[in-house]
Amino acid sequence: MSSDNIQTNELGQPIGQALDNWQACERPSRTVMMGQYCRLEPVSELHTEDLFAAFGEDRTGYNWTYLPYGPFDRVDEFTVWLQEICRSDDPLFYTVVDNRSDKAVGLASYLRIEPATGVIEVGHIHFSPLMQGTVLATEAMYLMMKRAFDELGYRRYEWKCDVLNAPSKKAAQRLGFIYEGLFRQATMYKQRNRDTAWFSILDQEWPALKSAFDSWLAPENFDDHGKQLQKLEQCMAKVQGESS
Repeated sequence: MSSDNIQTNELGQPIGQALDNWQACERPSRTVMMGQYCRLEPVSELHTEDLFAAFGEDRTGYNWTYLPYGPFDRVDEFTVWLQEICRSDDPLFYTVVDNRSDKAVGLASYLRIEPATGVIEVGHIHFSPLMQGTVLATEAMYLMMKRAFDELGYRRYEWKCDVLNAPSKKAAQRLGFIYEGLFRQATMYKQRNRDTAWFSILDQEWPALKSAFDSWLAPENFDDHGKQLQKLEQCMAKVQGESS
């Protein structure tokens, strides 16, 4: 906490910054988040066939290791699970749809949604091989941040993962999340322990990050073959340099 945000009460005790004008946020809606390359639609049973096929591109089940469910070898099992998450309000799932192919290629959700305090988490991220390492993966995360901060006014946006999940930790830091620490033996899943790494983005950090995302996602940042000209990290460093 910055010293500028520390106040003193009538007893001489240090206390946090006053939030006298704070009003509770709204809950995320089941509406489409539209981007240039992909869109996020409320998860639906209509996505079953596309998602099962897309996740099936992961022949070894590698992408299911750090999720508390799956893999699903049969479409009927996957259908039952998808029907369950369609009914869930928290986590609130969205399907990532490729705008070019109109095919569903991944899932992500908001969870631990706390409108009263303005805290929301992104999780249950499962991007199929069809979108991993593509502009769709970054834009999907950007669209969810944009809704949380710009549309709904949340103060804190969280990312949590198994501390052993190196790709997830790397992704969080690439996207601008700040590492906050480790919760030991935070939970268990698939009959094993999970120590949880915590990351966050705060509302005052969002404007600079948004500017970096907008620069990176701009069509002129990609060549005729869709290859990025500047990395997201470079766009973020440039924005931070301009604001310092």
